[in-house]
Amino acid sequence: MAILKHGISIGIRRIDNEFYMTLVVVGKLTHEDYKTLTPMIGSALEGVTAPKIKMLVDVTQLEGWELRAAWDDFKIGLKHGNQFERIAMVGNKPWQEWAAKVAGWFTSAKIEYFEDEVAAITWLQS
Repeated sequence: MAILKHGISIGIRRIDNEFYMTLVVVGKLTHEDYKTLTPMIGSALEGVTAPKIKMLVDVTQLEGWELRAAWDDFKIGLKHGNQFERIAMVGNKPWQEWAAKVAGWFTSAKIEYFEDEVAAITWLQS
């Protein structure tokens, strides 16, 4: 029996003296995933005004989005994009780098793609 894993884990990580919001994305995301995820992200960001948030996103296990889920992701970016200062995406597929560039069009945050988590964290700290 195969197990189909998909979704997003949201967390907070402290590295040295800074806190980062973390996302780990797994599988092919669906609209149903975003129906659960969207209120969670809204709750996590509620009341955050300053300083802007730095986020580390692990997309190494991301397989993609359903079309409607991609639209859901876009709407989250429009709603919360101005709350972030820097977003480092760690991936391992060429299309993930392209997705990071497209995401940068819809947020005021600086977004960079990395294949190495240490390099991503170093960039977030700079």
